[in-house]
Amino acid sequence: MAKIHATAVIENGAQIADSAEIGPMCWISSQAKIGENVKLLGQVTVFGNTTIGEGTIVFPGARLGCGPQDHGNEFQPEAKLIIGKNNIIRENVTMHSGTPKEHFTTVVGDGGMFMINSHIAHDCVVGNNVIMTNNAVIGGHVHLGDGVILGGNCAVHQFVHIGRKAMVGGVSGVARDIIPFGIANGMPASLRGLNVIGMSRSGIDEHTIKSCTRAFMYIFKGKEGTFVERVEKAFEKFADNPMVMEQLEFIKESLAGKRNITIAEQ
Repeated sequence: MAKIHATAVIENGAQIADSAEIGPMCWISSQAKIGENVKLLGQVTVFGNTTIGEGTIVFPGARLGCGPQDHGNEFQPEAKLIIGKNNIIRENVTMHSGTPKEHFTTVVGDGGMFMINSHIAHDCVVGNNVIMTNNAVIGGHVHLGDGVILGGNCAVHQFVHIGRKAMVGGVSGVARDIIPFGIANGMPASLRGLNVIGMSRSGIDEHTIKSCTRAFMYIFKGKEGTFVERVEKAFEKFADNPMVMEQLEFIKESLAGKRNITIAEQ
């Protein structure tokens, strides 16, 4: 039997695992699904069709699954928020449900840490092991790859994609896609280099990392031809490096989707 505080409000129909703990003054909607060993520490609102995966801990003041800040779509009955396993969701975090534009669904992966006042908007797709530092916010339809780190008070514009293990510095404004393992900061954000430490920690060997650095300099700092032409040539020049291929495929997908890539300062 779940441990539920006497002051918590649980609507009929809510599915709460036996090992879950619901703290004081929480409010849980009739469509909510609370997994095994989830802890809502107090004053947490779980609105609408929201799923919280096992082992996730939610701190006071968090608001999960509220309707999107998308005018006319605030109260769609089909809207969903799906939160994965073993996340830490700190005080006053907000995560909104989806809109008809993206199958009504916002998705958050496993093992993330979402610090105080961070915000995930409607229709976002957030990967595993993501860290959003205090007051970091992402607009609607943003995609964050696995292991992305967003610094404090940074803002990511709607529809932007950020590749896995990329890092964004604090107080940055991100209006363009960021390649996997890129490091970006500034207002607006520009590429400062590659997350070499992140690559090493991911088990990538030194030779591959050095090749990635050469590719980065060629693609983003090179003078030969246009950016698009250098990207095409890099597919041949660095064909033996799977990390560079991942970055190039990301760039290709970004351009095909009519989005822009964050570039390096010259």
